[in-house]
Amino acid sequence: MGESFETKLSQLGLALPQTPKPVANYVPAVEAGDLLFLSGVLPFRDGTLAWTGKLGRDLTVEQGYEAAKVALLNGLAIVKSQLGTLDRVRRVVRLVGHVASAEGFVQQPAVINGASDLLVGLFGEAGRHARVAVGAAELPLQAPVELELIVQIAPRS
Repeated sequence: MGESFETKLSQLGLALPQTPKPVANYVPAVEAGDLLFLSGVLPFRDGTLAWTGKLGRDLTVEQGYEAAKVALLNGLAIVKSQLGTLDRVRRVVRLVGHVASAEGFVQQPAVINGASDLLVGLFGEAGRHARVAVGAAELPLQAPVELELIVQIAPRS
C-alpha cells in the first residue's frame, strides 16, 4: 500500500471534523460485507450548518461546491469512526449528491464536484466513483446539499 490516506488528507491541508451525530432515528453508517453505506451527510461545521438555502437563489455554485466538500469531510469522519482509520477504504463505490435547487437551477453536477474532486484528490484511482447528482425541492434543516456514500472496505487486520 502507498502512503496513508490520513497523511494525504493533512498534506491537502484538511482535517476531519468531529463525527456528526444523527439528527433523527438512524445510524450514521452500516457495514454490510465489504461495503460501508453512509446515511445522508450535511455540511455541518461545529454542530451548525455552514450554509443554508437553495442553489441558484441563495447560494452560488462556488458556495455549493464548498458545502459539498464540507459535507464530504463529515462523511469521511463517519467512515473513520466506523473503521478506525481511512486506510481501510479500498474503493469509493458510489456518491449520491442531493442539491437543494431553486426552480431552473441545473448545475447540480458542478456543486457535487466539491465532493468528487476531494475524493479523487485524497484516494486517487480508488476515489473514482459512480455518481448521481440531483436537484431536490427541500433538504433537511434547509441544508443546500446532502451526500450519500458507499465505500468498499478492507477486512480488519
